[in-house]
Amino acid sequence: MVEGTVGVTAATWMGATRTGTTGTRRGTGVSCGTFGELLQGALAEPAEDFLVTLPIARRSTARVTLFPDVAELFVDPVHKQKSVLVARSMLRWCGARFGGTLEITSELPEGKGMASSTADLVATVRAVGAALGRQPSPREIELLLRGVEPTDGVMYDGIVAFHHRKVALCRILGAPPALTVVGVDEGGQIDTVDFNVSRPAITAGERQEYESLLDDLSRALPRGDLPTLGRVATRSAQLNQRRCHKRLLDPMIGISRETRALGVVVAHSGTVVGILVSREDPSHDARVADIRAACEDLGVPVHIDHTAGPAPSPTD
Repeated sequence: MVEGTVGVTAATWMGATRTGTTGTRRGTGVSCGTFGELLQGALAEPAEDFLVTLPIARRSTARVTLFPDVAELFVDPVHKQKSVLVARSMLRWCGARFGGTLEITSELPEGKGMASSTADLVATVRAVGAALGRQPSPREIELLLRGVEPTDGVMYDGIVAFHHRKVALCRILGAPPALTVVGVDEGGQIDTVDFNVSRPAITAGERQEYESLLDDLSRALPRGDLPTLGRVATRSAQLNQRRCHKRLLDPMIGISRETRALGVVVAHSGTVVGILVSREDPSHDARVADIRAACEDLGVPVHIDHTAGPAPSPTD
């Protein structure tokens, strides 16, 4: 069902009543997701929660059709109401008086800790911008998303440290190395908003360790030091156990060690756990096959992801 229209889908409404309207604007926007976080914790200052993104080549795509004589904005699927809110904010920010339809498709499962919600919002802002001939910067997207919900830093290309509660950039860390992630899903869903309200406090000692881990990662990425990246990600996963326990973390660490992979990565407020492998490893294919076979023995769904480059510029 479409908001405000009983028994009518957004696609039907657009096709039946608005085709050919003068001044119609169309735009498409995309955003990558993440495989959890390489690191997530808090720094020494109060409210300095942060995460480090691991962008992957799975994306959300938003397509808008805007009409100058329409007040309503309809979304499909209908539950993507936060995308409607941010689309309206983008229209107001541009001083544009349009309504119409917003269609979102996503390769990212919801509630798994893969930035599906943030990717939807970023793709929506970019789609509205494309329709209006505007290209919002990452910082402008931050402003539009601030106050909607805690978000990942996927509006930035590459790997970034991001204050997800404040919705503000912490540090740009560099381009993602070429990695394969062999991932498993423990099942269920976690609501990121609820998690950020109810999770246990981070201690002073943990804050010091998180700051050290962030410094290590900041030095490792420009140097291509993948063993340090894997060590930091694994340690962050272990520190997160008392906040969002992963029953498969220890078995996955064991598989990583046995196969001489780089380490593990988790969705700190989600359900997925992955093992990191360099795509430049001469034994990449055999190593990934061995890891996948071992993960399948755990009796849970297994999937393969790859780190992403810069977001493409789609055309209608």
